[in-house]
Amino acid sequence: MWRRLVRSIITTTEPQPSEQPSKIPLGVSVLLRSLGLRPSKALGQHFLVARGVLDQIVRAADIVPEDLVVEVGSGLGALTRVLADQGARVIGIEKDPDLANALSSSYQSHGKVRIIQEDARIVDPDDIIPQGASYKLVGNLPYYAANVIVRRFIESTNPPVSLVIMVQKEVAQNMVATPGKMRLLSVGVQFFCFPRIVGYVRPGSFYPPPKITSAIVHMDVRKEALLPVKDRLGFFTLVRTGFRAPRKQIRRAMSDAFGVAPGLIGDLLSNGGVKYERRAETISVGEWVDLYHIFHDAGLV
Repeated sequence: MWRRLVRSIITTTEPQPSEQPSKIPLGVSVLLRSLGLRPSKALGQHFLVARGVLDQIVRAADIVPEDLVVEVGSGLGALTRVLADQGARVIGIEKDPDLANALSSSYQSHGKVRIIQEDARIVDPDDIIPQGASYKLVGNLPYYAANVIVRRFIESTNPPVSLVIMVQKEVAQNMVATPGKMRLLSVGVQFFCFPRIVGYVRPGSFYPPPKITSAIVHMDVRKEALLPVKDRLGFFTLVRTGFRAPRKQIRRAMSDAFGVAPGLIGDLLSNGGVKYERRAETISVGEWVDLYHIFHDAGLV
């Protein structure tokens, strides 16, 4: 029954870009009523119900039969259904125990779908992914937890080959920012991945509709790390130092943070090809990596 209702949701609910639904789509209403549930604000539940957006996510992830896919935030199972229809092997992570149990029961006889009741912010990928297996990650991430979940997977010892995720528009724009608009999040994501925005999604594609516009972000994870694991703590210490006073010139910001004379900081920046008057937001990931080696050799990180 569950899968029939989910299929009715994703085939009959197709909001127009500007639509703000005034009532619950029928299939969603029946599913929630059968479970005695309402969307949880505490869990940031905004169920994606627009078939066109679901298809866009699957196309962006380039899902083919037998792909192993980790789906974060399975919710009512709309995306799970589309992934299963593509022939993918799906590991769904859902924090809400009622939704996880219902969805798991629905797929208990389906050999390619496994639902795990877990918080994706703390799950260990090594515990759910077969050793050495290649996988893709997709999901409509709760806005309050998106950054933590992304970091959890891309920084793991077994990262996905790619991610296609739904996040808040402003977060997506920070992830893909170029020098001149870089943020700490930009550096953190781009150190591990090549991100790009696939498209924007209006509130009417969800139930209940959020108050903000969302974005689909595609990330290819770097095949070769920019730095070995042992150097990452020092690298991000340096980057956080630079962004501690983002409106200051980088020489002054680092001089104040490290307690070192501006002249010495200026020399180190110059050795890395970075002019002292620049600000952290103008520095690319590659330049940060070069600066890390220089500041590390100088004993500052």
